[in-house]
Amino acid sequence: MNDEQPDVADLITRIKDQRGVTETEIAKRIGVHVSSVNNWVHRKSTPRPEALHALAREFPEVTAEEMFAAAGRKTTEPVSPEVEVRLLQLFRSLTSGQQAMVEIQLRGLVRHNQGNGITP
Repeated sequence: MNDEQPDVADLITRIKDQRGVTETEIAKRIGVHVSSVNNWVHRKSTPRPEALHALAREFPEVTAEEMFAAAGRKTTEPVSPEVEVRLLQLFRSLTSGQQAMVEIQLRGLVRHNQGNGITP
């Protein structure tokens, strides 16, 4: 690990060393293909937010905040089931034209967040 902010590869290496697990086991535990974990370790790609949360959940020696910082992203929070139901009910009460407009707005917010290092 370097003296600066660790990256995802550094944190996965720490998990492998501390837990004695393989990339295959990490992949199985977080529900991704082993090639994804290998790409992260070799700095060819960065995990999606769901995978960052799964890594932190399955290997609590590394927090979600550390994982997101290592990926150069701000931490996102999963939507609770109650909020998801409430939002879906609101969305369903809109006309199809309004639903399309809300979708466009949400896509714009996601693109904006991605440009600012925030990945929902």
